[in-house]
Amino acid sequence: MSGHSKWANIKHRKGAQDAKRAKVFARLIRELTIAARHGGGDPAANPRLRAAVSGARANNVPNDTVEKAIKRGTGEIEGTIIEEIAYEGYGPGGVAVIVECATDNKNRTTAEVRHVFTKYNGNLGANGCVSFIFDRKGQIRLEGGPADLDRVMEAAIEAGAEDVEADDGGITVTTAMGDLHAVGEALRAAGLEVAEAELAMVPTTYVKVAESEALGLMKMLTHMDDLDDVTRVSANFDIDEALMARIEEKL
Repeated sequence: MSGHSKWANIKHRKGAQDAKRAKVFARLIRELTIAARHGGGDPAANPRLRAAVSGARANNVPNDTVEKAIKRGTGEIEGTIIEEIAYEGYGPGGVAVIVECATDNKNRTTAEVRHVFTKYNGNLGANGCVSFIFDRKGQIRLEGGPADLDRVMEAAIEAGAEDVEADDGGITVTTAMGDLHAVGEALRAAGLEVAEAELAMVPTTYVKVAESEALGLMKMLTHMDDLDDVTRVSANFDIDEALMARIEEKL
């Protein structure tokens, strides 16, 4: 399993352990609003909004909250203007990092993101310096393990998924961006419980990280992900499973 997928698994477990439901809801609501503003309020005609609705549904966001967020995006309801911005740079070991944010104060967010890069010996770079290494994909997270893999794989692949990976924490299904909703619905129709569904930046190449730099990198990514304005952190690292398990205990 790639380092990127391991990071997704750690975030999923950490989020559950820390009971960060309020922050998760805030991120999902901002994504709904931004998606509606850029592509309209009809999920059927707006793939990004359709994915955002799937993510909100997987995380049990109330329907009226989803509807209000969409209406704020289309201008039917007044609300704070949220700006979408992505930062690119490098972490320890030369790992490429993309930090996606939704903010009402760009100066504050830039300062916070820059501080985290600097604190952990990373570097904030120019727009475009690492984004070419990533593709935007749909990712669906399900509870379960190797025993459930065949069932998940059958439903996911039949619905058009690109990849299915299992580990001791669950199963991750990767799809094309426009297929996220359809694959998620197919999994639910097969009686499978979707824990998370979102659009993610998935690396096309990976950097092997030495043990001496791995803990610092993971601390940086975790700190970055904890910032209030950050919606998603993506990185192209690869860390051995045994080392990752030791690091997770220290985060």
